[in-house]
Amino acid sequence: MYPLQNKFALVGGASQGLGAACAHALANAGATVIVFARNEEKLKQVVKNLPRPLQQEHGYLIIDTNHLAASKKSVIQLLEIIKTIHVLVNNTGGPGAGPLYATSTDDLKNAFEAHLLHAHQVVQLLLPGMRAANFGRIINVLSVSIKEPIDDLGISNTIRAGMANWAKTLSKELGPWGITVNNVLPGFTNTERLDYLFTNRAAKAGVTKEEIRKNIENSIPVQRLGEPEEFAAAVCFLASPAAGFINGINLPVDGGQLRSL
Repeated sequence: MYPLQNKFALVGGASQGLGAACAHALANAGATVIVFARNEEKLKQVVKNLPRPLQQEHGYLIIDTNHLAASKKSVIQLLEIIKTIHVLVNNTGGPGAGPLYATSTDDLKNAFEAHLLHAHQVVQLLLPGMRAANFGRIINVLSVSIKEPIDDLGISNTIRAGMANWAKTLSKELGPWGITVNNVLPGFTNTERLDYLFTNRAAKAGVTKEEIRKNIENSIPVQRLGEPEEFAAAVCFLASPAAGFINGINLPVDGGQLRSL
């Protein structure tokens, strides 16, 4: 009934949106969840509202993925208390919008560090515990842009694709130790991030945000935006023991919008 009973999960970007929804789903499946992000007040509220079907004691870390040294210290301190984190959800707020040709090298470097280097650092810290347990689930929240680049999201298109190949490589290396690595690709999902993107598009196109939203909904076969809970359900399944033979995949959760396979 509780597939993640006696498991510990670390969920990034969990102060709102997809991260918070993933934390909720994992907690409901029996995991003890540690959430992290930059905003302590929001994290406190998320932890307060997490389900506790097995009387779990959830917690939070204040981590800014732009600061690798401080993040490393926080995770090491966590591992002194919780020896093994079984499930890692790598989720970081998306980079700013804009065309790639106008993107500075500093902006690309910062995004690379905050997304890929931070995720790599955390995986290396958690790996000994996962190996000892012969169980690990590394789940990366990326984007459908790794299959079909999205207009005006130059940095995201670039960095997310790099993370997808990083994850595929790790899936082959870590599989023998009972550790799977998978990517879940959100399509247009009803979050604060999407509202920001719609606002940005509307301003550039000289139309209303509602018009942008309606056009997007019409482009999705199911004719609506996704909900964070629907995305989190996919993440929760991949985190479960039942998904042990699913490894190295890119799973779109997009209502069928992608034209590619």
